[in-house]
Amino acid sequence: MNYLSTRDDNVRMTSSQAIAKGISADGGLFVPEEIPQLTSGDISSLAGKSYIERAKAVLGRFLTDFTPEELDSCVRGAYGKNFSSEKVAPVVGISDTMNILELFKGPTCAFKDMALQILPRLLTVAGGKTAKGTEIIILVATSGDTGKAALEGFRDVENTRILVFYPSDGVSPMQKLQMCTQEGANVAVSAIRGNFDDAQSGVKKIFTDPSIIESLANHNMAFSSANSINWGRLAPQIVYYISAYCDLIGQGKIKCGDKINITVPTGNFGNILAAYYAKLMGLPVNKLICASNSNSVLTDFLTTGTYDRNREFHTTISPSMDILISSNLERLLHSVAGTKKVNEWMASLARTGKYTVDEKTFAAIRETFEAGCCSDEETKAAIAETYREKGYLCDTHTAVAVAVYEAYKEKTGDMTPTVIASTASPFKFSRAVLEALEGKPSDLDEFDLVGRLSEITGAECPAPLANLRNKPVRFTGCCEKDDMTSVVFDMLGI
Repeated sequence: MNYLSTRDDNVRMTSSQAIAKGISADGGLFVPEEIPQLTSGDISSLAGKSYIERAKAVLGRFLTDFTPEELDSCVRGAYGKNFSSEKVAPVVGISDTMNILELFKGPTCAFKDMALQILPRLLTVAGGKTAKGTEIIILVATSGDTGKAALEGFRDVENTRILVFYPSDGVSPMQKLQMCTQEGANVAVSAIRGNFDDAQSGVKKIFTDPSIIESLANHNMAFSSANSINWGRLAPQIVYYISAYCDLIGQGKIKCGDKINITVPTGNFGNILAAYYAKLMGLPVNKLICASNSNSVLTDFLTTGTYDRNREFHTTISPSMDILISSNLERLLHSVAGTKKVNEWMASLARTGKYTVDEKTFAAIRETFEAGCCSDEETKAAIAETYREKGYLCDTHTAVAVAVYEAYKEKTGDMTPTVIASTASPFKFSRAVLEALEGKPSDLDEFDLVGRLSEITGAECPAPLANLRNKPVRFTGCCEKDDMTSVVFDMLGI
């Protein structure tokens, strides 16, 4: 299995090389040259197996230069005792058609653990094959959950360092506390004055600056990424959609071969793109429903064919989705339209902040994708209604998906069994969730909010969050977005 750049079909990388590099030198993202297939028999067989076995079966088709022993070690190390559920990513049915895929059972209580517990292991193996003796520098931009999950995953991993940038006013208090109290000798964290798009653009610029790359090389260092631009982040996310389908078979909700819908709250388009790749592999999917908050750039694109980031940026109660530059959309465009058009559209995006795809491309996308968005008030209403009517407590991102799915179902009458990706513990966003349930703002501090939410719902705050109360804050720095390069060099001591 070779990997191409979305911007240059002549680029050829093994899976190890693609994971180690993170992003192509031309600014493109690595994509598999072909999509491996799962037959109905393969899926039926996986339905009777554990998450670990499912992960090995799926990832083995993509990471073909990893030996079976290497892959087994990576998968078992990632999805062992550090997840609070034996199922790793359990599926909970809460209505006739709605099934919640709980992706927050890992050590940081967010779906990013599903990929970022295995990525450091994959990168260690990949580095040994492609960059032996080079120290790997993981550079991350985060809108909240990726940062903590990456810091935890790479903490004290040999021969790596990880540097995380987050928007100073664009994460929840609990997310900020998780990052700024992070333990580990090889970790560093800095806020930036700006939003996530500023952080992400800054990181991508640093990644592709030849002079910075040369400076690192002179110190025997090389960049890689833990954001979903790295194929090693994206591939593990494919697994949990296939696993969810298998669990629905096991629960008697569907028979093998029946189609499902998948609804995903998304900002950077990585989580729903993984579901798209699962569909391309052969997973029986009817519709992929892309759910956005007030930053509705993806909803607008998927309903009009025009991507336009020239708009007001909204800070919402679902901060991990507060994004206007959705990097992974480039991979979808490459899959549908090819390299030449991707280059045209990305050039237009860089030049004007927008592009419009041709009718054939838009029609192909619309065959699979539906989209919708909702406001903060609609998100809170979905939290309250889902808890009151279905007895299920969801966070502010999952609630966006619930609201958009309910609107889609009412509009279309589509009663296809649906998997909703639940991306975080509600206790990571206690203030907004509590306000949704009680119908009024609260002046309690972060941990009193957690206690109150637990008290009125009977839900228990996950230990990794509850234990933050007395952890010392290690990182307090904040920089201008134009100063990110100097911060990186300071952090590395070069």
